[in-house]
Amino acid sequence: MVTDGGSAAGTTRTAPTATAGKGRPTPKRRDAQGKRRGPIAPAPLTAKEARARRKAVRGSKEERKAAAAERRAAAQDRRARMLAGEDKYLLPRDRGPVRAFVRDIVDARRNLVGLFMPMALVLILSMFVAPALQTIVTLAMLVMMAFMIIEGVLLGRVVNNRVRERFPDTTDTGYRLGWYAFVRASQIRKMRAPKPRVGPGDAV
Repeated sequence: MVTDGGSAAGTTRTAPTATAGKGRPTPKRRDAQGKRRGPIAPAPLTAKEARARRKAVRGSKEERKAAAAERRAAAQDRRARMLAGEDKYLLPRDRGPVRAFVRDIVDARRNLVGLFMPMALVLILSMFVAPALQTIVTLAMLVMMAFMIIEGVLLGRVVNNRVRERFPDTTDTGYRLGWYAFVRASQIRKMRAPKPRVGPGDAV
């Protein structure tokens, strides 16, 4: 009986050390998230109710006008900063000191290629006014295109040489840089973006 008593006593001492279970299964992640999110509103039953919900979400007419005015002001501010040449607001093709230097080179030159679009427009209009001039207009267009190609090649070489001198470690050279300069030069000066920082004839 002593042995039984001792065994019972030992069992009584070791029983509290056993780990008690939670008594319930671990909830799934989506169930727990669903409880945190709260109940989902039921779908609208009528079109009128749907319109009322959309109106409540959009806010009042005054709030929508204020939000639209803020968006317009922010867009105008971003455009102004882009035209001013702030690198953060430029398109990826215009970012960096190399591209800014190329723009300055082009803007400081008097490029004949920039006259192509206005002259082409005049020639085309004159062809419509006087169809007999079609041959002359076509020949003039071909001559202008030849001058554009020659000047574009020369401009690309000048730009690449200047960039290599100013930025010897850059990899932004070659055809892409020459094409970037040509496109900039072919635009009317007042329509260039970012706006020119230098005037024609300025030293760069």
